[in-house]
Amino acid sequence: MEALERLMTEINQRKITPKTGSYTNYLFDKGQDKILKKIGEEATEVVIAAKNNDKPEILLEIADLMYHVMVLLAEKDITLAELEAELQSREGKLSKTTDRKEIKTL
Repeated sequence: MEALERLMTEINQRKITPKTGSYTNYLFDKGQDKILKKIGEEATEVVIAAKNNDKPEILLEIADLMYHVMVLLAEKDITLAELEAELQSREGKLSKTTDRKEIKTL
């Protein structure tokens, strides 16, 4: 996943040293609410692409979603290593639906 590491490095660099005209810096300047809004929009676009069974569009939208999630990681000072550690902590664990907290609706 070298491409993800390079992208994360670039995103973090933009946070430290802003670059005029950078979309990443635009997101940082607008703050958490804008970043979260973009994540929501991109997630919806992933769902639509998947429902349409359009593989090239699915890949494009997942890439957009991943980028915006990575901007959020940088915004919150969370490293890819921390994310990887969290994912590794889940490896091999059996998850049952009965173990999950149920969301109650009114």
